[in-house]
Amino acid sequence: MSGPVWLLLADDEHLIRGALAALLSLEDDLQVVAEAASGPEALAMARAHTPDVAVLDLEMPGADGVKVATALRAELPGCQVLIVTGHARPGHLKRALAAGVRGFVPKTLSARRLAEIIRTVHAGNRYVDPELAADAISAGDSPLTAREAEVLELAADGAPVAEIAERAALSPGTVRNYLSSAATKLGAENRHTAVRLARERGWV
Repeated sequence: MSGPVWLLLADDEHLIRGALAALLSLEDDLQVVAEAASGPEALAMARAHTPDVAVLDLEMPGADGVKVATALRAELPGCQVLIVTGHARPGHLKRALAAGVRGFVPKTLSARRLAEIIRTVHAGNRYVDPELAADAISAGDSPLTAREAEVLELAADGAPVAEIAERAALSPGTVRNYLSSAATKLGAENRHTAVRLARERGWV
């Protein structure tokens, strides 16, 4: 008989993470071996404990669940990823699936249902919440190129063009072109509005 499924739980809300760990630990075939409160911490814990399934909050400090999932797929391909979210946007699901995430569910699930989905994901199957899937389909695809999305994300904290250019390894003129193009595609009057609109739709 095989042993329990090893779990990593990552959520910056300590109360939620602690409660979830306690509830999932009641399941005979599941064992929480590590917890994390940020994206970088989740990666460090995954490297240290090599869990079977990583249950990640979508929005965490340092790196969101999708970025963590991308890194895990490269470093620990045997670890399946399940993302839970309290406020998903349509674009988030598409980014998550592109990153190799096997499950995508809302935080409104019961712990027992989450345990069932963890087993599904661990078995190599995929589970996406039907309502979140329907929202993603109806929203359509992002009009932004990967580079436009990247530059827009770097602009989210209000950084000046010169700083964005340095972080993206681009010239300031190229950065301005990307920001202008992104704003035009989103129908935004400036880059700050473009960032807000892209975030609302889950495209960055």
